[in-house]
Amino acid sequence: MLKRKGKRLAFSIVFLTLGFLLSFSYSITKDQFSQDGQGHAAVSQYSAQEKQVRKELLQIQQRNLELQDHLYKNQDIIREFEQKLSDENDLSSLTEQAERYRLILGKVAVEGPGVEVTLKDGQYDPAILNINDYIVHEHHIFNVMNELYIAGAEAISINGQRISHDSYIVCNGPVITIDDVQYPAPFVISAIGDGEVLAAALNITGGIKDQLVNDHIIFTLEKKALLTMDPIIGGL
Repeated sequence: MLKRKGKRLAFSIVFLTLGFLLSFSYSITKDQFSQDGQGHAAVSQYSAQEKQVRKELLQIQQRNLELQDHLYKNQDIIREFEQKLSDENDLSSLTEQAERYRLILGKVAVEGPGVEVTLKDGQYDPAILNINDYIVHEHHIFNVMNELYIAGAEAISINGQRISHDSYIVCNGPVITIDDVQYPAPFVISAIGDGEVLAAALNITGGIKDQLVNDHIIFTLEKKALLTMDPIIGGL
């Protein structure tokens, strides 16, 4: 009789333990499914928001393009009006000054012959311990630009971005930032003007080219029969 009671007690403990384990396992599984469902819902919601943001961004970009086209048309209308006013009142000198200022500010498209200067980081040299001693910095670009302006460049762009009177260039390691836009090397500096004069100014002995080569910068220069630069958006 005692043996039977002992067996029943043992079985009761075993079944009680199994019941507890099953209940605990079910509770954990339920929580996991609940969390997974919430996770999937969160991912789905985030994906929907991302799609909406992308859609709005595309709409803004399209609107910017439309406004840019409208701006260019208004610029042409104003220039035609100025030319007409100049012809009727002999104000050609004022019209030329206005056009010259627009050119300096980058507010009008410009094309013509010129040069393209490409600056690349120098080849790695184990003897040079500091990497900054053979990468292109903003002062290298400034030196080239200043020499080009002194030699008569009418307009300059870097990697296709037009430079204006208030543009800024900042070096950040292997990249440079031009008016909030980052560019990696190589840096292509395009300048519109008399190609022969511009090239001669850069190639003068002891000049900019020699200084860049001494700084381990790879310098190449190419004359161009025709360069085209778009206007900078903003203002009439």
